Amino acid sequence: MSDDKRTPADIYDELFVPALFRQWAPVVLDAAGVKPGDAVLDVACGTGVLALAAAERVGPGGSIAALDATPEMLAVARRKSDRVDWCHGMAEALPFANDSFDAVVSQFGMMFFSDRPAAMREMFRVLRSGGRLAVAVCDSLGHSPGYAAFATLLKRLFGDSVAEAFSAPFVLGDPQLLLSICGEAGIAGARVQAHAGVIRFASIASLVSTERACAWTLGGLLDQQQFKQLLQESERSLQGFTKADGTIAFAMPALIVTARKP
Repeated sequence: MSDDKRTPADIYDELFVPALFRQWAPVVLDAAGVKPGDAVLDVACGTGVLALAAAERVGPGGSIAALDATPEMLAVARRKSDRVDWCHGMAEALPFANDSFDAVVSQFGMMFFSDRPAAMREMFRVLRSGGRLAVAVCDSLGHSPGYAAFATLLKRLFGDSVAEAFSAPFVLGDPQLLLSICGEAGIAGARVQAHAGVIRFASIASLVSTERACAWTLGGLLDQQQFKQLLQESERSLQGFTKADGTIAFAMPALIVTARKP
């Protein structure tokens, strides 16, 4: 697909999934104890990386439903497999009956929910007794040194509003905040555990181009001249995170909330 025809969902799938999200699918499934034969729901499924990994794990005896609020993301996901029941909807009002799933999982979507306690309450509602919940969010920006440097650069070049837009995915990087959301949702006994992760891009230019195109952070905020300036400055500011082959990699950990329904 040519660059001018790629949607934000295509860019997410082609660049963000291999750079970051694919590595987390088995971690989240392990946290939820997903096993063969399970019925699993993936909330905020994006282009399907977690749902497809879940389908492999549950095998032919299990079932997978996956929900996202963005039709463009679902369009990419549906091209990949008909093994999954792809559904359009909101995490805050799941279109499923009570006690429908053995496990509910979600990775890197909760930060963008409009009502996080309501979404957690809904995810718990559709779990069967004994069912397991696992929700992954980005750890704090301070625990991701490359992105912290990038946020500092954005603030210096373009001011607080652009830096804050970029930092939106990191707003839930606080275990106590996550536990308080669970408490507000009526979920007792929730736990939060930090997990190490790494983000990798082919180059600094690839990282900057991908972030500029991301509809959930910098998408639409920078004009061509600002993008050129950001690219030039990033080559200097992020040089310390590059490898000999020109790739860039740095830590980007996650926090995973887990709970079991009585």
